Amino acid sequence: MQVNGIFQVITCGFPPLEDRDKTLKAHSEYDFFGGGTQTKEETIRLADLERQAVSDTFVILSDIWLDDEEVIRKLETVLDGFESVETVPSLFVFMGNFCSRPCNLSFGSYSSLREQFGKLGRMIGNHPRLKENSRFLFIPGPGDAGPSTVLPRCALPNYLTEELRNIIPNAIFSSNPCRVKFYNQEIVFFRQDLLYRMRRSCLVTPSTEETKDPFKHLVYTITHQSHLCPLPLMVQPIIWNYDHSLRLYPTPHTIVLGDKSEQDVCKFGGTTCFNPGSFSTDSTFVAYRPSTQEVELSAL
Repeated sequence: MQVNGIFQVITCGFPPLEDRDKTLKAHSEYDFFGGGTQTKEETIRLADLERQAVSDTFVILSDIWLDDEEVIRKLETVLDGFESVETVPSLFVFMGNFCSRPCNLSFGSYSSLREQFGKLGRMIGNHPRLKENSRFLFIPGPGDAGPSTVLPRCALPNYLTEELRNIIPNAIFSSNPCRVKFYNQEIVFFRQDLLYRMRRSCLVTPSTEETKDPFKHLVYTITHQSHLCPLPLMVQPIIWNYDHSLRLYPTPHTIVLGDKSEQDVCKFGGTTCFNPGSFSTDSTFVAYRPSTQEVELSAL
């Protein structure tokens, strides 16, 4: 409203959150995920398979510093534990940063990191059940090697990962963010220290009426904005032609926000969102069962 010719804002809020099913019903002819449109019969068949996949587990770790011997020992302890379970995890998600310091462009640092990825490949290879039955997804972090810090980030350079790929054929090196389809479910993985950057860019302190949990404020923000990184371009540059890779429309079933802040989980608007925490700093990780959307916050 206007008071003495001055426009005053009484309240400011988010746009309403649109239900995923309503979105898909209104735009049934569009393929939002990019894997091709499905027939109704195919959707029903995948839903049945999804309900049966109760033993499928995703193990998600963020901040795996390969140049830190203590971190490598902790990671081997995790792999040892899952090697001995009755049903091994179907997917391990390793999110960066993969180095304790920002990776520079010198050949020496690249050569050293390449060797460390090779050691990781040999360590995984020493766990035959995991090597044979699990997939390993690698997502770069904000400080990892790459052409720039602009989003979305491309996969880790082939030079760094060649030795690991030769040992572990089930290794997948993706962009950041990354989207995974689990039967009918859509899962988004994003490695960025987003909570710190969002709080740093706040013009108005978030209201504590609904919750005092800063992680929940973050989840509410990105889901209502339907975007993984609703920051000004001067704070976080984005390749505009690929901005669609950061969109959260329609709302995915699960959002994994790899962040250096402490691990947390929030369920909101039909979406399960969680942060596995920093494995290198706090020894935390998450075991996630996508069939039931059950999140198990874990730590060594």
